[in-house]
Amino acid sequence: MTKIKDLAEKMRLVQPLLIKEVKNGTTAKGAPYLTVTVSDDTGMIEGKFWDVKPEDVENIHVGQVAMVSFEVLDYKNNLQLRINRIEALDQKTVDLNAFATASSTPLNARQKKVRELVYSIHNDVLRTLVTGMLSKVSEKYFTYPAASKIHHNFIGGLSEHSISMAEMCLVIADHYPQLNRDLLLAGALVHDVGKTVEMSGPVTTEYTLEGKLEGHISIANGILTEVAESKGLEGREETTLLHHMILSHHGHYEFGSPVLPMIQEAEVLSIVDNLDARMNTLKQALDATKPGNWTSKMFALDNRQFYKPQFEQE
Repeated sequence: MTKIKDLAEKMRLVQPLLIKEVKNGTTAKGAPYLTVTVSDDTGMIEGKFWDVKPEDVENIHVGQVAMVSFEVLDYKNNLQLRINRIEALDQKTVDLNAFATASSTPLNARQKKVRELVYSIHNDVLRTLVTGMLSKVSEKYFTYPAASKIHHNFIGGLSEHSISMAEMCLVIADHYPQLNRDLLLAGALVHDVGKTVEMSGPVTTEYTLEGKLEGHISIANGILTEVAESKGLEGREETTLLHHMILSHHGHYEFGSPVLPMIQEAEVLSIVDNLDARMNTLKQALDATKPGNWTSKMFALDNRQFYKPQFEQE
């Protein structure tokens, strides 16, 4: 089976792929079509299913692996599939994990790194709170994505994103010694733990009822409250500050933060969160773009296109 990362223009293939997303469309002449995003364990690619019929739609289910017949086209310097047929498969015969993109960092390496980061928090209160929060969400912290789309949207994406932020925060804390290193590190590790409730699972994730109605920021804040109360730490200043780190980490009201950053560590955390998310979004887009060409427009980055230079980094 040819992997998505190895697809090339003019290939014609029939093989199983995971249906990640389906969008309905209508041509200028009123004919229905589908935009279908498919994936395997090496990446995702978008395809167009023209002249789609009702019986075709019945075979297409998001979150299931289907047999897809397609040809690979070059559309505006990016590969795209022209889908000719999609046939349903018996899901009992399918290993879903074989078609899902996962973190390039092995699970045991991420677990080891998180333990090292937690143990490096010198403040007893913050270390206890972080340990308690991670214990409550358990293995989900290491298997869930950080988002259903856009950035770190793969198995293990939540922990990869959190570790990346924590490592950046440590560098920044060394550069700006006025920052409280322990508070910044604690915020980086637990700011997104609410996503383990906001989303439905690690492979074909959707937003849960709690996720839609409460959001991961409120959920994480509630988890912190539960841990603080169980440890008798609800009255400590460190607890209040960690609450603030979680509640303000999106940086702006319009981005979902109920409060704005009002301590310097919270300001840094919101900047690092935005930076890490954007860099992962760009990496995924540029990995799928040939040197000397442009990415497709990215809604999450102000609908901009980015150029991939041809010269190699020395």
